[in-house]
Order: sequence, then C-alpha cells, then structure tokens
Amino acid sequence: MQKRYSEEFKESVIKKMLPPNAVSVSKLCKETGVSDVTLYKWRNNYKNRGIAVPSDKSKPNNWTAEDKLAAVIETASFNEMQLSEYCRNKGLYSEQIEEWKLSALSGYQKREKDKKEKLRSRQEDKKKIKRLESELKRKEKALAETAALLVLSKKCEAIWGVKEED
Repeated sequence: MQKRYSEEFKESVIKKMLPPNAVSVSKLCKETGVSDVTLYKWRNNYKNRGIAVPSDKSKPNNWTAEDKLAAVIETASFNEMQLSEYCRNKGLYSEQIEEWKLSALSGYQKREKDKKEKLRSRQEDKKKIKRLESELKRKEKALAETAALLVLSKKCEAIWGVKEED
C-alpha cells in the first residue's frame, strides 16, 4: 500500500537534507519512517524543479556542477540581504556563489570562443575545398584534352599512316 505524504511534510524532510544541518538519508529514514527510495525521489524532484538540493552534504565545494549552477540561478535576483539569508540557510558563503557564477560565465565564454574558432576553421576549410575543387576541374579538363589529342593522333596515323622523316 502506497502512503500519501503532505507537501508540508515533504518540504520539512527535504529541508532536513539541506545544509547547514544536513541529515543523511539513512538517518531520515529511521526518524520519519519514509523509505530511502522515496527520499531520493523527493530530492530528485526538487532538483528537477530547479531547487538546489546538493547530493553531497559534507562541503558545498563538493557539490556537483548542476547543484552549483542551480544555486547561482536561484540567487541571481537576490539583493545582499536575501543572499545572506539564503547562504545561512544553505551553509554557504556569498563568495562561494560569486565564484560559482564566475566559473559558469567563464565556461560559457570559453564555449563561445570555441564556437568562433570552429566557425573560422570551417570557413577556411570551405575556401580550401573550393580552391581544390577548381584546381581538380582544371586538371580534369587538361587530362581530357590530352586524351582527345592522343586519340586524334592515333586516328590520323591509322588514316594517313606514319610520317617518315629524314
């Protein structure tokens, strides 16, 4: 039989999983009587909704990139006071969030730089391909002309014979 839990109960349990006083899933199972599978499912649902629920409760620097980015996004519109309160609740420092923000931006800037470099390389490759194709056409025409001259000279020999020169 499947139990139904209220949203308030779920939120209170999830809050216990969050820093600074993060409680392990196994301890929460014993305290609340909720299975570990259900707790992991609730935590994943919160993560999917964009609420920062780190997998590693020990240190914020050990959070996954997704959790860090979620915290940065969640705090993007906060003023200083709201940010301080958020950090206290999560067991973070505002400097950590600022560092994560800079890391995310530098990764984005690197990706943009790589895109521009790939685009430039692709354009150079297209120019090279176009030049090589025109050179190939020129050589094919020269080869066709040489083959035609050879065939014509053989036909001339067949009709008039070989010319004897002194």
